[in-house]
Amino acid sequence: MEKFLIINPFGIGDILFTTPVIRALKENYPDSFIGYWCNERVRDLLKNDLRIDKIFALSRGDIKRIYKKNPLKGFFTLLNLLKEIKKEKFNASLDFSLDSRYGLWSKLSGIKKRIGFDYKNRGRFLTERIVLKGYSARHVIEYYADLLRFINIELCDKALELIVSKENRARAKERLAELGVAPSSLVLGIAMGGGASWGRDAAYKQWPAKNFARLAGKLIKDLGASVVLLGSADEKPLAEVMLKASICHCEEPPKGATKQSKRDCLPAGRQASLPKFTLSEVEGVARNDGGCVIDLTGRLGLEELAAIIKELKLLVCNDGGPLHMAVALGVKTVSIFGPVDDRVYGPYPPSSDHVVIKKDLPCRPCYENFRFKGCFNEKKCLEDVTADEVYEKVKTLL
Repeated sequence: MEKFLIINPFGIGDILFTTPVIRALKENYPDSFIGYWCNERVRDLLKNDLRIDKIFALSRGDIKRIYKKNPLKGFFTLLNLLKEIKKEKFNASLDFSLDSRYGLWSKLSGIKKRIGFDYKNRGRFLTERIVLKGYSARHVIEYYADLLRFINIELCDKALELIVSKENRARAKERLAELGVAPSSLVLGIAMGGGASWGRDAAYKQWPAKNFARLAGKLIKDLGASVVLLGSADEKPLAEVMLKASICHCEEPPKGATKQSKRDCLPAGRQASLPKFTLSEVEGVARNDGGCVIDLTGRLGLEELAAIIKELKLLVCNDGGPLHMAVALGVKTVSIFGPVDDRVYGPYPPSSDHVVIKKDLPCRPCYENFRFKGCFNEKKCLEDVTADEVYEKVKTLL
């Protein structure tokens, strides 16, 4: 029996980009055993995929965090993981990490055939490698397909997949009903965050929250939509900007607003398009006669998030994990791309159900070869995208 270990320590989008690889392995080697080495944060994306026989959830970042608190514990955590991997006697690893340490750890785990990318000479522990300067001009999945050729697999079906359990789907429907969303409602999602892996530079991937607020107002006022705000706990301040602007029609930043909130708070005289909201008795819901805004940021795990996205008619978002979750779940999307090249990291395969809004500026993309060069143009690639422009794209898909 062939035994394969997939190694991908990155975020949501990168994990979903490997789902065509998982499918191809199982189709070409039906009796194979597939292991997956990912980080703890994203393991719930994979747990319902029955084609994956075992998940090893520990990344270099996870190890580093443990090591910082307790060096001895960090060492033994890694050692125990490598022992677990070694027990499985994998024939080959498909290493998407771009990191020489994973190649070394695979070697120490007894994996004879180690396939991956040689980025900046980091492929020295690989047995089969492709020299890589960066991902450019074609989608990440196409690069992943190149590695499969080392095991005589031609990747034909490149569609993403994300499996949501029946139980989670039922709970998502119940949750929306409890929040006052009728089954016949037009339910649209907004994910204002994205770029968690960019750390302090994440804001450079994010369309301004004030623009999302204007868009939500139009979706509710003109379409009677129920708008669900989605994101991590770290993105809660973005949702607060939008809700407070919509509810209060604030001429001054709301009391207790963060610096980001103050910057993004809608200026006086530019709020006429937003409907008046009142807070409902249900926490996190603001509603008017025509629709409502439901704030679920920071309140959902990955499985719950996937289930809620599955219930949407459409998701409006930045370049980030929720975009690729929606694509994998067959939910229509309108996404706003700034510094990142959508040809490389955008919705894939290309489809009329997924519209990318971007500005043709000489300075973009400014994220190339896995590096953000910095912005010297006041985020014009995002700031120049208007709420009306996004709204029109949404209407074409509904």
